[in-house]
Amino acid sequence: MNSKLISQASVVAILGLSVTAVAEDEVQDMSDPLAIYTQVGAGITDKGINLKVGQSYDTGDPATAGMNLIEVKGIYGDALGWLSDSKTTDSVDSFRFRNFTVDLTQGRGTQIDATVSLKQNLVAEKSADISYGIMQALPKMGRFNLYPLVGVGTSMGENVIEDDGSIDSGYSIMGFYGLAGMYAKFAVTDKIWINYNPFWLTTISGSDNYEDNYYGLDNSDILTHEFALSYQITPRFNVRYFANWNENVDFVDGDQRIEFNYQL
Repeated sequence: MNSKLISQASVVAILGLSVTAVAEDEVQDMSDPLAIYTQVGAGITDKGINLKVGQSYDTGDPATAGMNLIEVKGIYGDALGWLSDSKTTDSVDSFRFRNFTVDLTQGRGTQIDATVSLKQNLVAEKSADISYGIMQALPKMGRFNLYPLVGVGTSMGENVIEDDGSIDSGYSIMGFYGLAGMYAKFAVTDKIWINYNPFWLTTISGSDNYEDNYYGLDNSDILTHEFALSYQITPRFNVRYFANWNENVDFVDGDQRIEFNYQL
């Protein structure tokens, strides 16, 4: 590790923040939401198979680190998932791209998060959400680490349903939304940790149909929940159980998956 990275990591340690600095050939803390590293992953889910690949990169600034992460979700959900056919597809359910940049001296991260859903909803045949968010690592509290995040985004759709019921063929911007939430981590042991990640999303502007129904019939906002239980098998390899649900979907009816991640 070069002297600049050692100095930056020391500043972070003094502040009591949880953030992993980047150095070549050094294993990063995979339980840290702000850790930057190259990785591959795969998940077994109720909607099919998920695949993930992440690549760290040099930002050109020794005080920052960057990573791109691409996920393909719900592959062959009809054949490999265990939900009803109405909730799965015979190809791919969605794509997700995230770009992370972390300030190593302040424990602050920014992300561009883009999700493309190939399933029809109440406002469009297909939709995409693109957001920009800022996440801050708070001083560690015993076994707890908290990482609040706020952001804004825009929603795009294909064959959007207009307020009068007509179809706007092609692609168009439906509206804008805001989000606020938190990543929370509890370290059970050095190898086992629990995450709880609540997020609130709300439409800000757009068509009436988008504002009123984007998060479900007559729902202009929604509170989502994510629970994860993780075990670090080796410093580079972990297995994680995830559950996702929201205020309209019970825990047992939410998305369930087991994910394996390997740090390259």
